[in-house]
Amino acid sequence: DGVFTPLLKRVIEASLEGEMDSHLEQSSKKDKNRRNGRGRKNISSSLGGFDIFSPRDRNGSFQPEIIKKRQRRITSDIDAKILSLYSKGMSYRDIQDHLKDMYDLEISVGTLNAITDRIIPEILEWQSRPLDSVYPVMWLDAMHFKVRENGKVVSKAVYSVLGVNKEGEKQVLGIYFGDNESSSFWRQVLHELQTRGVKDIFVACIDNLSGF
Repeated sequence: DGVFTPLLKRVIEASLEGEMDSHLEQSSKKDKNRRNGRGRKNISSSLGGFDIFSPRDRNGSFQPEIIKKRQRRITSDIDAKILSLYSKGMSYRDIQDHLKDMYDLEISVGTLNAITDRIIPEILEWQSRPLDSVYPVMWLDAMHFKVRENGKVVSKAVYSVLGVNKEGEKQVLGIYFGDNESSSFWRQVLHELQTRGVKDIFVACIDNLSGF
């Protein structure tokens, strides 16, 4: 029941649906294969366990790649790559490159397009979903790490917003990607939270960054 597992679940299920779309498009040229419901499967990850619903086809020829038929665990590396898809500012091509890296194999352009077209609406819906008007507690912080970009190692920051709602449930409200932590960037984040419906925070947990 980790706070990030709903995000992993959404991307994995969308990826599986995209794989199925591509598979049916290819196999329908040879036979009358079609969808045949979904199978439930429990997955373990470094961020917690969760159930996914994997699509099935009529003739049983679908062989998913991101979560193989007998696979029950995903690695922490895949966890991180999936979460980074939710950070702001990723273009269509960025997401495609990210997915190709996630799959760690050469997949066809058609399959890659089908997966990307399934994932992007899921990400956009999550990023822009309405929020509660009141949060008793909210954490706002940035985590810094080194990444290789254009052949150079540079510092990046992931801004995360974690809230506790009035029912006591922890929720990831937003994930943002930036070059460094600054008051101007946080101002944009706070403005977005407001436009998505947040009117009051009882306790805001922050560090000593000026600007809050």
